[in-house]
Amino acid sequence: MKWEELRKLYPNQYVLFSVLAFQQKGTRREIEEVEPIRTVAEQDVSAEFNGAGPGRLVYHTSSRICVIRVRRRRAKRVRRQRSK
Repeated sequence: MKWEELRKLYPNQYVLFSVLAFQQKGTRREIEEVEPIRTVAEQDVSAEFNGAGPGRLVYHTSSRICVIRVRRRRAKRVRRQRSK
């Protein structure tokens, strides 16, 4: 299902869904295809967002487009001591 279709089906609600397809544009991922799982009550959004597994999102359908900003992790450098 397209993001636009999900918005029409669940207007002005938080929805938990699985991401099926997206387009990467620099550090942004624009979600195109989704599979809705269920609506989420406003008081439960934080818990659902933190508990959502990989590939799942909680997003409000008032947004015209669904965008995720991707942050890259910085690699930690570890200095090794030379053995004597």
